[in-house]
Amino acid sequence: MEMPPSVADTLALLERGNYVADESLGTSVFLSLKLQRPLFLEGEAGVGKTEIAKVLAESLGRRLIRLQCYEGLDVSSAVYEWNYARQMIEIRIAEATGDIDRDELGEDIFARRFLIERPLLQALEPRPEGPPVLLIDELDRTDEPFEAFLLEVLSDFQITIPELGTISTDEPPIVVITSNRTREIHDALKRRCFYHWVDYPDAARELEILRRKAPGANEELSRQVVGFVQKIRGMDLFKLPGIAETIDWTHALMQLDALVLDPETVDNTLGILLKYQDDIARLQGSEAQRILEEVKAELAAQ
Repeated sequence: MEMPPSVADTLALLERGNYVADESLGTSVFLSLKLQRPLFLEGEAGVGKTEIAKVLAESLGRRLIRLQCYEGLDVSSAVYEWNYARQMIEIRIAEATGDIDRDELGEDIFARRFLIERPLLQALEPRPEGPPVLLIDELDRTDEPFEAFLLEVLSDFQITIPELGTISTDEPPIVVITSNRTREIHDALKRRCFYHWVDYPDAARELEILRRKAPGANEELSRQVVGFVQKIRGMDLFKLPGIAETIDWTHALMQLDALVLDPETVDNTLGILLKYQDDIARLQGSEAQRILEEVKAELAAQ
């Protein structure tokens, strides 16, 4: 599928993948696609950063290549490594046949067929349907040396392999980088990207997301869920619930055949919405009931 020619078309593309984006995010995605620049998405966990890459891959008909980052991630896991087992077999066969030219054998065992391609190298491979979507997920979990290695990839979309030389591509992949901001990403990497902060949605957008992600939910239940979540996002909690938790909570309430929220159901299911016991203890009981009463009163007044 062709790239969207405007911001409006980009928003429509995301919407077809059931991703409800505001115009600011749609503009960032459009410019990233149009100008072939990596898109750096930062925000709290569960606000839909990773989902953008998935929706782009599905809507554009491209392969999604995901590099899940973690502490200690290195080149052999992210870019390439040599298939040492196959190389040893090749050497043993050459020894067994007596056909050994050390210089020629040394070149042969470092041929491309012995290379195990990891996500970053796979993303540079040309494909009939067009360049893939490369998702570098939770970059803030990696170490700074790996972040520095990415500079070559994001600057020139090329990777240097000492034994083979430089591998590059004429059509760069669509790159989406996410970060939960557990640490600051270096400015040198950010300069190579278009940046967007993905915030929690407002009530109207969150309700629209629920209508798409939990279409079987009662409308009044969805409105109460959104109102309740919006209220507690204004509290000083250790971990505020993201959109993912709102969707999970709604699905759980549907399994309990809930048509509206009541204090007992809220107390019994807070562990789906909140992930830390201190936060749950703070809300359970009278506080949750007070918030729920406020939500119902505001909805009744609308």
